[in-house]
Amino acid sequence: MWIVYALLSALFAALTSILAKMGMDGVNSNLATAIRTVVVLLMAWGIVFVTGKQHAVVNITQKSWLFLGLSGIATGLSWLFYYKALQLGEASKVVPIDKFSVVISMVLAFIILGEAVKAKTILGGLLITAGTFVLILW
Repeated sequence: MWIVYALLSALFAALTSILAKMGMDGVNSNLATAIRTVVVLLMAWGIVFVTGKQHAVVNITQKSWLFLGLSGIATGLSWLFYYKALQLGEASKVVPIDKFSVVISMVLAFIILGEAVKAKTILGGLLITAGTFVLILW
């Protein structure tokens, strides 16, 4: 089932880029990011309340709070830089470079999470890297 969620994530990430580029005409990239963030915040908390999971907040450990908080900071910085790049550049070039995060995530998963290094994962990462550099250099 995880693959269905991953594919839906890819679909909505693609829509995010195109819709953002269309909506940022004449809008400061930081303001656009703030608007997007408010929408995401409301949507996420709405889902938490609809599914009745709001009470689980008290069970979150300090370690989880720390890493979720750091993840939130990383997300915020990513979005700010992404929207600025999207405002200044073409979506067809910005998006693939942004998705180079896939390769960086794979490397960090090997190093930090201790995930198994597999030949097919390395090959996939190399292909993504090659594609990214083709877009940058051409």
